[in-house]
Amino acid sequence: MSGLMNEYWLISAPGDKTPQNTFERLNQATKSGSDRLSENFKFNIPDLKVGTLDVLVGLSDDLNKTDLYTESIVRKTASTLEDVLESSDKGSFSENLRIGGDTPPQIYMQKFSWDLAKYPVKQPLRAIADVISKDVSHIEEELKTRYNKYNNLKGNLQQLERKATGSLLTRSVAELVKKEDFILDSEYLITLVVVIPKTTTEEWMKKYERLTDKVVPRSSRVLFEDAEHQLVSVTVFRLVQDEFKNKCRENKFMVREFQYNEEEIQAGKTELEKLNSDKKKKFGPLVKWLKINFSEAFVAWMHIKALRVFVESVLRYGLPVNFQAMLIRPIKKNHKRLREILNQLYGHLDSTALSGEKMRDMEIPGLNLTASDYYPYVFYKITLDMLDSQKI
Repeated sequence: MSGLMNEYWLISAPGDKTPQNTFERLNQATKSGSDRLSENFKFNIPDLKVGTLDVLVGLSDDLNKTDLYTESIVRKTASTLEDVLESSDKGSFSENLRIGGDTPPQIYMQKFSWDLAKYPVKQPLRAIADVISKDVSHIEEELKTRYNKYNNLKGNLQQLERKATGSLLTRSVAELVKKEDFILDSEYLITLVVVIPKTTTEEWMKKYERLTDKVVPRSSRVLFEDAEHQLVSVTVFRLVQDEFKNKCRENKFMVREFQYNEEEIQAGKTELEKLNSDKKKKFGPLVKWLKINFSEAFVAWMHIKALRVFVESVLRYGLPVNFQAMLIRPIKKNHKRLREILNQLYGHLDSTALSGEKMRDMEIPGLNLTASDYYPYVFYKITLDMLDSQKI
């Protein structure tokens, strides 16, 4: 359906004879002639242990914090996966965000089913919330550890790669020269490598022999060049090398600190190969872990949402428990009209929620909602902007 928003509204309303009737009434109300204002889905929450009013009020506050925390871990896991995959294709990236291996997050929400094995309904609400919070904390801790190790490895590799491919002013000289370019093991002579701008090539050839005494005539050779610079060699007597370097600096010629050493050059190549190999070895397991734990965190998040809806519905609508939770996906162009319809359907539940200006300065004990988010019905917004909106 075109125009669907990348946003869901999770609401609940008291059972109208039966919860099924409540859902059917919503479906009828959100039809506007031949058009629809939204897609609607049942969000089935099992019969949970209610506990005392004091417990519910206290839990409401804690669930709000856990909700925000869990959502942050869902988003952090998704963004880390995107960073590790290094993909500019958002559509391709969103294909990696799946619940249980193959279910898109929005489909999981639309068909939400409480995980009875993981979160037994006989447990107190507080115990369920604590288990979820503990699981999410574990994901966050392991995410930091795994990603930091991978990121450090990646950073070291990038640093070496920049040295191998960057400007002649900074890149490694070892890859650009040969043994025969240097006078080695001489007591008196040393070969230096100098970076000169291409625009000063002629100037260099005129000047280098006279920058100091004891420069070997006609010893300069071009070893490598890029778009802007040339790497040249020059042989001087060791006793003038410091003076020669200073004169080069004065003339905007840059002497690179380099001594030809085959063992060090080979060690550099080996380190680069090792880092590349280590990165490849860690890439697959890290991507797999991120996919699995995005799924785990998202499932935990939806169960926290379910707990919040249950607790707030009991606080709002009272006992015995009789409400229907519903997931609404608004159609963008009908967003405002949909809100009006919901207020018409459920405005009688709490007339103060419709009083506009009067609500702005009002504190709502136990519900942890700002006045702008407070409606006559239980309401939570879920935004899936970590996904490609064109794909869902």
